[in-house]
Amino acid sequence: MNEAAYKTVAAHVSGEITEKKSRFIADVFPVTTEAEAQEQITRIQKQYHDARHHCHAFVLGKRGELSRSSDNGEPSGTAGRPILEVITGASLTDTLIVVTRYFGGVLLGTGGLVRAYTQAAQAALANAEIVTHIFGEPLTVRVSYALTGAVEHYLRVNGIDTGSPVYETDVRYGLFIPVSDAGRVVDDLTNICSGNIDITREPPRFS
Repeated sequence: MNEAAYKTVAAHVSGEITEKKSRFIADVFPVTTEAEAQEQITRIQKQYHDARHHCHAFVLGKRGELSRSSDNGEPSGTAGRPILEVITGASLTDTLIVVTRYFGGVLLGTGGLVRAYTQAAQAALANAEIVTHIFGEPLTVRVSYALTGAVEHYLRVNGIDTGSPVYETDVRYGLFIPVSDAGRVVDDLTNICSGNIDITREPPRFS
């Protein structure tokens, strides 16, 4: 996983499939801690209290350092692991998927269960908005009105979002630059403005 960026889901979404009369309801959540993941698992267990199984998997950490999965009574390796592989296969972290199964009376076999839990997790993820968080450096840039044209042209050409400039006695831009590019951007803007610019650099963080 890229240490300069990570991907997760933006919000809770769900998806559903039916396989040989068994109903599989998958819920996807953004989570950042094990406690938060357990809270959402408990929520789903209460919501679908009459279901036979609530299988889940989650990956946590900016580099996916922690992962857990549970078959919740299904044969070992037929539910939690396939759900986990859907998350890791999409290169996601800070993500939980819970798949609830209502048994339809027809046994699916181990292969059928693996396919069903995989497909249910994929169906939910297909409905999710994926967001990428960048490890970057916040910059506050202040320039005179006379230099805004040159500054904004540079930002536009380099694909840097100007945000919402603040117009006071001068113009202030709040920028967020990937760490690998921050030094170059600071030097470029300083040169463009012949030093007539004030740039405040803050400690790097994830967006």
